[in-house]
Amino acid sequence: MASHVFGRGPAPLPVAARGEGCYIFDDAGRAYLDGSGGAAVSCLGHSDPDVRAAMHAQLDRIAFAHTGFFTSEPAEELAALLCAHAPEGIGKVYLLSGGSEAVEAAIKLARQYFLETGQPERHRLIARRQSYHGNTLGALAAGGNAWRREKYAPLLVETHHIAPCFEYHFRGDDESAFDYGQRVANELDAEIERLGPETVMAFIAEPVVGATAGAVPAVEGYFRRIREICDRHGVLLILDEVMCGMGRTGTLFACEQDGIAPDIVTIAKGLGAGYAPIGAMLCSDTIHAAIASGSGSFQHGHTYHGHPLAAAAGRAVLGAILDRGLLAQVQTRGQTLSAALDARFGQHPHVGDIRGRGLFRGVELVEDRTTKQSFDPGRRLHAKIKTAAMDEGLICYPAGGTVDGRSGDHVLLAPPFIISEDEIGMLVDRLARAVQTALAA
Repeated sequence: MASHVFGRGPAPLPVAARGEGCYIFDDAGRAYLDGSGGAAVSCLGHSDPDVRAAMHAQLDRIAFAHTGFFTSEPAEELAALLCAHAPEGIGKVYLLSGGSEAVEAAIKLARQYFLETGQPERHRLIARRQSYHGNTLGALAAGGNAWRREKYAPLLVETHHIAPCFEYHFRGDDESAFDYGQRVANELDAEIERLGPETVMAFIAEPVVGATAGAVPAVEGYFRRIREICDRHGVLLILDEVMCGMGRTGTLFACEQDGIAPDIVTIAKGLGAGYAPIGAMLCSDTIHAAIASGSGSFQHGHTYHGHPLAAAAGRAVLGAILDRGLLAQVQTRGQTLSAALDARFGQHPHVGDIRGRGLFRGVELVEDRTTKQSFDPGRRLHAKIKTAAMDEGLICYPAGGTVDGRSGDHVLLAPPFIISEDEIGMLVDRLARAVQTALAA
């Protein structure tokens, strides 16, 4: 029977029938090891009993109450728990339905903050090339993913982009890692000065770049310098942790490892672990106070934001991450995964870089390790790896355009926090066979 679902592409997909632990089973009974958590979503694996129980209990009470009329107990509890563990100064949570919504809210809040504080000329947003911040028009405009932006360029508002912090490709041979980080961070200072500091409202960046470049962490000192530059010019710092946050890198918020606190931070994916669509925009008490003492309300909202059932799922997921010692487990399992990838691919003639933090790892494929030359984009190596991996019973997240939006192939790995050491070995074995198959095609 022909499908009436408007899918992501023309190819038919297997039907996901059930999930258990780190596996998804299709309707033919075949098991797939979820090596990427979908898109770094399923941090608790599939069919977690505590999350399911929390959702069932909430559904028995009330599933939906519009936030124009009510708050809800799970929303209040989730917001309080997030703020208790958030970076310094963060005191308010705006619950949404996903990452793109969270980024849209962050951008709009930054603009309204400056209107409320008597600085209406501040409207410009700066981001980085080879970044991704979501697929709605505002978030897409903020992102620097050239391929995703291309078709919709005439619809996108003006955003200014500076260089990414991508050590493997762009650090000079004569630079230390620290000096490289300071150099590219200083591009922000130069861009603010070029645009006019009085016109810039915010800078947005992923602490660890996700799907666009493949788990690229910033070098030591980069974000501290970024924070200094933002403070000096009165520019808000928005950190997009939609993919890298909620424990994925080994700390609840990825920016903890960079020693900074943002003014606004966005989260999603691991917050709901796939059990419900949920995201959040968190902001500083300073920003919230400006709104509260000014117009009194944030001029923004969605029908489903703050959804009680989604909030109950998020509360249960966050509780599991914190109460089960999963942050420490992400750190130890992340070391295991890193070591296994190094052992299998460290000397591979077509693997140029293995990078990341915690259970958020990227493997970049290159035609020539010495020159770091990427494969011909027309070969679509990343797509072949995805197909071969599925044939091996492995879900991973390959992508192309790693280096500049056109060239470069990588595989992103983001398995559930509950993955065992044996399953890590299985993941790497299956990935190795998939890469071999794709390279031979």
